[in-house]
Amino acid sequence: MKNNKFTLPDLKYGYNDLEPYISEEQLTIHHKKHHQGYVNGANSILNTLNASREENSEPDIKPMLKELSFHVSGHLLHSLFWHNMKPEGQGEKEPEGALADAINERFISFERFKKEFSKTALSVEGSGWAALSYYPDSQQLYIIQIEKHNQYLIPNCYLLLVIDVWEHAYYLDYKNERGKFIENFWNIVNWEEVNMRYQSSL
Repeated sequence: MKNNKFTLPDLKYGYNDLEPYISEEQLTIHHKKHHQGYVNGANSILNTLNASREENSEPDIKPMLKELSFHVSGHLLHSLFWHNMKPEGQGEKEPEGALADAINERFISFERFKKEFSKTALSVEGSGWAALSYYPDSQQLYIIQIEKHNQYLIPNCYLLLVIDVWEHAYYLDYKNERGKFIENFWNIVNWEEVNMRYQSSL
C-alpha cells in the first residue's frame, strides 16, 4: 500500500531575508513550528486511516476527516504563502503583464485592489486568510476570506495570492496590530510567482 506523506517545503529565501517586515524569529517559528504542525497532523491522520484499513478496523471517520481537511488545507495555504513572498528589492512592487490587466479590468486599478484585499484580510473574524482567486467558470478574479484554513473556500478556485492573518503569523513582530502587518506585506509580495499562478489557471 502506498503511504505518501506530506513534507514541509523549503523556503526560497533565508529566515532573515524578509526583514524588517517579517523578523527571523517570527518566520522561523511560523515555518518550523506552525507549518510543521499541520504537516505532522495530516500525516498522523493518514497513518491512522491506513492502519485501520490494514487491520480491518473502523475508526471514527467524521472527526478524523474534518481534522484532516484542517491540517491539509493549512499545509497547502502555508506552502502558497511562503512562495508568494520574496525579499524586498528582488521583485516588482506591482503586478505586470496578464495579471496586471486582469486586476485593472476587475478592480478598476491596482490601488483599488490593494484596498479591497487589505480590508478583506483585516476583517477576517478570528483566525484565517485573505486570498486573490481565479474562477475558470466565470473567468473572473475574486477576493475571498478563508476562516481557519478550510472554511468558505469555493470549489474549483485557483488561489493566486494569500496572506495568513492568524495571530501566529505576525504577533511577535506586530502584537495586535494586524493592519500594520498587512500594510507591510505589500513590500514583499512576489508578483512574478502570483502572475505565474494566474497564467497556469487560464
